[in-house]
Amino acid sequence: MNKFQSSIKPVNILLVEDNPGDVLLFSEFLKETKTSYTLHVVEDGEEALMFLGQREKYHDKPRPDLIVLDLNLPKIDGFEVLQELKQDPQLKRIPVIILTSSHAEMDIEKSYDLHANCYITKPSELKEFTEVVKAIEHFWIEIASLPKR
Repeated sequence: MNKFQSSIKPVNILLVEDNPGDVLLFSEFLKETKTSYTLHVVEDGEEALMFLGQREKYHDKPRPDLIVLDLNLPKIDGFEVLQELKQDPQLKRIPVIILTSSHAEMDIEKSYDLHANCYITKPSELKEFTEVVKAIEHFWIEIASLPKR
């Protein structure tokens, strides 16, 4: 979606993150953007798959236009979530941004092997975290064309 498209329909973002502090920071910084969006948050991999499959309490939730996924999640880790959604014909085109604390080359390679669209290591400094969220919003919502739902 570009700026024109995003003004027509809000962008649905699914944030899969188990750290309440990171969720708060992400949502607060995103509020400062000019983009029309709806942020959905789930805190573990099992909930993410239920949300994506529109199962149980998520039966009426929209499919996200963009997924921001942590790797270190309870129940089902981010790699498993990524693998399942990229194998699903209904979900595989949704861009997935890995936003995680891991700097491990093995995690970076595995994420891209599983068809992640982007890998970002979470900065430890607040100012840098703000810049990351702004960059995600700017590139993935304002500049990139996202697949239609």
